[in-house]
Amino acid sequence: MLRRILPLDDATAAAEASPQRWPLHGASASRRLEQAAAGGLPPHTLMDRAGTAVARLARAWRPHARHVQVVAGGGNNGGDGLLAAARLRQAGFGERVEVWWLGREERLPPDARWALAQARAAGVAFVAAPQATPDLVIDALFGLGLDRPLQGEALAALRWLQACPAPTLCVDLPSGLDADHGHWWADAPPQPAGARITLALLTLKPGLFTGVGRAAVGEAVWFDDLGVDAGAQAPNAWLVLPGGWPHAARLRADHASHKGRRGDVLVLGGVPPAAHGGVGMTGAALLAGRAALRAGAGRVWVGLPAPAHAIPAVDAGQPALMLRTAEAALDGDLPERAAVVAGCGGGTALAPLLPALLQRAPRLVLDADALGALGAVATEDDDAGWRVRLAARSARGWTTVLTPHPLEAARLLGSDAAAVQRRRLDAARTLAEATRAVVVLKGSGTVVAAPDATARVVASGSGWLATAGSGDVLAGLLGARLAALPADADAEATLAAVTETVAAHGALPAAWPHGWLPTAADLLP
Repeated sequence: MLRRILPLDDATAAAEASPQRWPLHGASASRRLEQAAAGGLPPHTLMDRAGTAVARLARAWRPHARHVQVVAGGGNNGGDGLLAAARLRQAGFGERVEVWWLGREERLPPDARWALAQARAAGVAFVAAPQATPDLVIDALFGLGLDRPLQGEALAALRWLQACPAPTLCVDLPSGLDADHGHWWADAPPQPAGARITLALLTLKPGLFTGVGRAAVGEAVWFDDLGVDAGAQAPNAWLVLPGGWPHAARLRADHASHKGRRGDVLVLGGVPPAAHGGVGMTGAALLAGRAALRAGAGRVWVGLPAPAHAIPAVDAGQPALMLRTAEAALDGDLPERAAVVAGCGGGTALAPLLPALLQRAPRLVLDADALGALGAVATEDDDAGWRVRLAARSARGWTTVLTPHPLEAARLLGSDAAAVQRRRLDAARTLAEATRAVVVLKGSGTVVAAPDATARVVASGSGWLATAGSGDVLAGLLGARLAALPADADAEATLAAVTETVAAHGALPAAWPHGWLPTAADLLP
């Protein structure tokens, strides 16, 4: 069955009470599914279905194309392209159907060898290289098997694909993309020069939706399961498509509610200029606090690490926020009963507050400067004592959410940002297991991971979120969501709540009605 996965219909998403979820299978799992399915079908059935699906979508997407150029490699992905060329030729589609084939006949797997024979029998023309810009390109150069940098003729073909201005339909994956991690294996830019769509076959692969996958796949991702039920193979991750705002309908219908039942949030951060050598970051904490109010929190306090004379009397943009010093916010039971969001614009002033928060706050979101301050939390015999303390929180049944961007995650893992980006899912899982916390690895295709759970890849979000303060908004939204969870919420419910919130945050720019780009403050209304 053919189904469009991305872009998501915004009207449909808004109507959904909860996010949609799709299983993601990496290269190994996809191969196992393919082998199991092929064993119960007549020879070449899956390739026949795949090539036919590619040809069908090509005709629907570009019905008036006259010159079709297929770029095919020497594996089964190339076989899908060869068979698509045969089917287009047999249907009399266009005037020229050509194949630029980079395979070697003596090395072809059986299905691809059969597809080559089909293409030849259909009268498909084979060319050494494209001689003119076609009306439609079918990219069947590489599929699941690519796991190393490209070179030679394959690299030259990929560079042509990325630079070609013609509309391009990618078979299963854009060539050059790692199926498991969304890493890009070539020096050609992943963003294509022309219009592009991708047709995933048999399974949806994680790399399509994280790392550079979102840039490489083009304007839409389509999926055809080729009539195979993927349920026999456990997914490597789940793809989450956004639904409506979490629990908004419940809050609206709860006429007997009051602010005390909607949960409390404490934001710690936002050093004022007067307390930080004239360099202020108060806006970060205020954005987080405002977001928490917008997301349904009943009461929100913002504790600024500064003396009382440096604290503003009121947030003019949101007078409902209760401003105070961090010391005053911590002098009482507020950390124990509220969901605490720590880090937004806290600077170095946050480090002294962190040990007490780890000991006192059952629901804790650590963002930005709080993540940087973790390294300062050590035990006498362990320089990485913060990991021990985070694990101890989990043992007590407490909730910790870490929201690093790739560089922050790399620091926590003792790695570098490039290594994190090469294997985003693995990095998020490793950090979640080490800390026993829920990890939100931000970036294109945000990964949400938790101990002993299948990771989630969130498909919402766009480049419009790459602006100062959008991460602070997310931290505030997460604080409000944790505050709304029942006290007995289990780990699965917490993971679901965090994922829903990340997905909803990513969808916020889609509602921006103006021609100019939104800032973080524009996301709140």
